[in-house]
Amino acid sequence: MTNSKKSQYKAIALFSGGLDSLLTVKWMQKAGYTVYPVYFLTPYMPVERALESARANQIDIIVRDITTEHLTMMQDPQTSFGKNLNPCVDCHALMFRLAGDMLSELDAHYLISGEVLGQRPMSQRRDAMNRVAKLSGYRDLLVRPLSQKLLRETTPIREAWVDINDMLDFSGRGRTRQITLAKELGITEFPAPAGGCLLTDRNYSMRLKDLMQHHQTQTQNLELLLYGRHFRMDNDTKLIIGRDEAENMHMQKLSHGLTILKANDYPGPLGLLNHSTEEILQQAIAIFWYYHPKAPESGLVTISYPDNDSREYMATKAKPELIKQKRISYD
Repeated sequence: MTNSKKSQYKAIALFSGGLDSLLTVKWMQKAGYTVYPVYFLTPYMPVERALESARANQIDIIVRDITTEHLTMMQDPQTSFGKNLNPCVDCHALMFRLAGDMLSELDAHYLISGEVLGQRPMSQRRDAMNRVAKLSGYRDLLVRPLSQKLLRETTPIREAWVDINDMLDFSGRGRTRQITLAKELGITEFPAPAGGCLLTDRNYSMRLKDLMQHHQTQTQNLELLLYGRHFRMDNDTKLIIGRDEAENMHMQKLSHGLTILKANDYPGPLGLLNHSTEEILQQAIAIFWYYHPKAPESGLVTISYPDNDSREYMATKAKPELIKQKRISYD
């Protein structure tokens, strides 16, 4: 295949920033193909790792926010969740579908990814990869360059948009061949294989599931899931208590429209409350005061409301039973 034909047919690559996606983009580019790497962003799939990985390896990426589409998918996934709230098969299928919907926008022709046959037990078994392809709606436009020699031919291979001789036959969970190829391609910086997806974290998943069940998946609430201890006070009300100074600072930046709790005379966490009755407020103050271990049993807390009004309340530390009842955590 001539280089002119390779460049004529362009690919959109699903880019995670991990080693396999780096290898895929760099390998295809080295072989003469035009590739547009795309990172799909949600609050639980932060972009920072991908941006850092792309910068370190001189890759320009396109970032698209798919939070709305992803949350909709998670309400009714076609395939089961993983150990926590990670719908890996449906997630991959959604990303391929959204990437496929971008083909005309980018004047591209097919889709590629860094999937390796047999590497991940949930989403990269042969049957799971076939399921992903079918659910995506773009089954015949998918190419997995690292394993394509072991997979069924699709249109880009059959029509010689992609030369099968440029494809590889990686399989299994070992990474020896990937590391060797990385050295060949000059890739020296890449993140550890441990995931960038927070849906594999059981406490984060528990908190996100709580938001979904209470129909509170607004952007601010999703961003706050990254910080603090979380408490479900009632159907409408959540309390969040910071764990350290850095979290307090992030929470302060995200506190618009929320009630803020601060201890008057003792250093400690920041508290955020979205809405409450007087009874719930008293419980929230007691829980908040519990997380001031150096403070006495009782003390003053200032409550600052969204309308800039503020009041002082006398707080008494909550009983451990109340903490356990209200906290959204496995710990």
